[in-house]
Amino acid sequence: MSIDVGATSGPVAPADQSDGSIAEVIGTLPYRMAFAGGWIDQPFVSRHNPEAPGSMVVVAIEPTLRFMDRAGMGTSTRRIAAQIWNGRLPEVACSDTERRMALVRELYEAENQGEPEPSGSQDMIGLIYPGVNRLDYDYEHDGGYFPVHVESNNDPEVARWLEHVIYVVPVGQRPPGYNPLGIQNLDPCWVQRLGQSGKDCYQAILARDVKGLGAAMIACTDCWAALLPHTLEHPTLNIDLRVLLRHYERRYAGAMYSGCGGGYIYVVSETPVPGGFQVRVRTTSRH
Repeated sequence: MSIDVGATSGPVAPADQSDGSIAEVIGTLPYRMAFAGGWIDQPFVSRHNPEAPGSMVVVAIEPTLRFMDRAGMGTSTRRIAAQIWNGRLPEVACSDTERRMALVRELYEAENQGEPEPSGSQDMIGLIYPGVNRLDYDYEHDGGYFPVHVESNNDPEVARWLEHVIYVVPVGQRPPGYNPLGIQNLDPCWVQRLGQSGKDCYQAILARDVKGLGAAMIACTDCWAALLPHTLEHPTLNIDLRVLLRHYERRYAGAMYSGCGGGYIYVVSETPVPGGFQVRVRTTSRH
């Protein structure tokens, strides 16, 4: 997953009109964070869920910095969106969910055409849907490629709370040759737990429950380790991701990686985390 900064930057303001925003360099398109439940958006996983739908959470964030490539932040999808929509998301009325999902499908097709291992639709939804979103996936619906339902929350107070308790710690990009799908232990019990972690995550965010959010992230990581062990351990990785993550899990309410193979660690904490930074959630009231 890579990003072409030039493709995402859009028109650059003349020097005498610059407002100093980083968006002049990296573009105005949002990034997205994927929280608990990730991988349930993939049909090869959701087809084994005995208690469908299973859920995951994505959060749209403002482009306040340039995120690393190959780090689980939706940069590949962002690059394709910039190409097909000239650097900006199409305007959509807040209540027009049909239009939003149509854009998701358009972006999905643009990115995955001819790909042997297509990305999940959560990448597209995380960029196009503002706020905090719970995506519910059922293999019986659309083959599991798109959610049967999207539950969105754009409450500014919820967004501010999440901005306050999430710290993002850089770890490193996925290395060349890395593939998380080499070992697949798709046990239905673990798949069900994965989908439940997304539901618990969303409820914790809405309830502004630090302990609940941290627990959901830890539960999700446990599911990844059981279902797809190469998400945390792989011959190409030169970092012990398990040991590093355990450090944060033991000292804070919870933590998880931004994606398979590392990227960033999301740490749930009400106090500053050394080396961590915070993000700005994109809501309907902020764009």
